[in-house]
Amino acid sequence: MKSAHFLISVSVFAALVMALMPLPLSFEPFRPDWVLLVLMYWSLAVPHRVNLGWAWITGLIMDLAMGSTLGVNSLTYSVCIYITASNYQKIRNFSIWQQAVLIGLFLTLYHLLQFWLNHFLMDIYFNPQYLWPAGVGMLCWPWVFLLLRKYRRHFRIR
Repeated sequence: MKSAHFLISVSVFAALVMALMPLPLSFEPFRPDWVLLVLMYWSLAVPHRVNLGWAWITGLIMDLAMGSTLGVNSLTYSVCIYITASNYQKIRNFSIWQQAVLIGLFLTLYHLLQFWLNHFLMDIYFNPQYLWPAGVGMLCWPWVFLLLRKYRRHFRIR
């Protein structure tokens, strides 16, 4: 059996690749936040392994890969992962569709925090298109959840 941290890293790396993969300009506003979805799954499934440290480091990697202001993704990922990891026992008891609604709210919080930080750092203005990925991520959550749960059970990640 392989190391649990290595297997979790592989799934986060796959999410990073999906987040950086080019899309047509018409689909770009609807790109779900794959990395945050994967991090939220792992923080719910194995909160003793994936926590704020993972969120912070993954956010720094995203900042470097996307060329955004250093620390913005780290802070916003950490806030979302803190909320999910601290409430993982409650969230686990919800049905997958109730979890999807909560994940949609967390993704909305992520985008609003990211906008707020970028507004102060780079003087950008709010566009309602910023929140489309939260809705798409909410719709993607059941499939991300089921796929990663199968992955976790297959490799016996505990």
